[in-house]
Amino acid sequence: MNSRLRRRFAQTPLGRQVFHFEAAIERAVAEFAAGLRAGARVLDAGAGEGQYAHYFDRCRYMGIDMAVGDPAWDYSRLQTIGDLAALPFAGGSFDAAINIVTLEHVPEPGRVLQEIARSLSAGGTLLLVVPHQWEVHQEPHDYFRFTRHGIRRLLEEAGFSQINIEPVGGLFRLLSRRLLNALQLFPALVFPVAAVFLAPPALILPVFDFLDRTRSFTLGYICTASKSS
Repeated sequence: MNSRLRRRFAQTPLGRQVFHFEAAIERAVAEFAAGLRAGARVLDAGAGEGQYAHYFDRCRYMGIDMAVGDPAWDYSRLQTIGDLAALPFAGGSFDAAINIVTLEHVPEPGRVLQEIARSLSAGGTLLLVVPHQWEVHQEPHDYFRFTRHGIRRLLEEAGFSQINIEPVGGLFRLLSRRLLNALQLFPALVFPVAAVFLAPPALILPVFDFLDRTRSFTLGYICTASKSS
């Protein structure tokens, strides 16, 4: 399933169960956007196809991307094509920024966070989503995975404070996702048989996710932070 169809499916009741990470991201972006004042200047750093732009209809939205992540994507709706490690904006240009599952695709993630911080006004807010246990994707531009401790350190070094880092699911949601990943490996001829064995446990396992209290096996993290004054 391609990324566009996955995002649409993630908004259905069954999709929220299957693609919990994507559904959590959509909720986080929607809530972040709803908390901004009308007319706020928003930077989408690593905007891809601009799939989150509609959440910021009340704001002055600016999407920037290198436009090299996925050859199948349509980058024509980007406002700017540029390097996230050298943003073409003056300091303090934005009131808020988002960086959604993009930091793993840049060679210098710390530098990118520093640039986002520079572009924000004092007290400006950031919504950041990073993967922890995720398959390699958008090759060859896939370089990193992040622990909660690593991303906190990068945010602090970039000048952010009031940092909140939330894991998205635990071990049982991870196992569920891995079973669904496994289905992709079966040829069409035996796919229905494999689905009979793998799909039911994939749908049941998330019920037990409450047992993983530390969530050290999470798929990824949703983070919020503010630029220090």
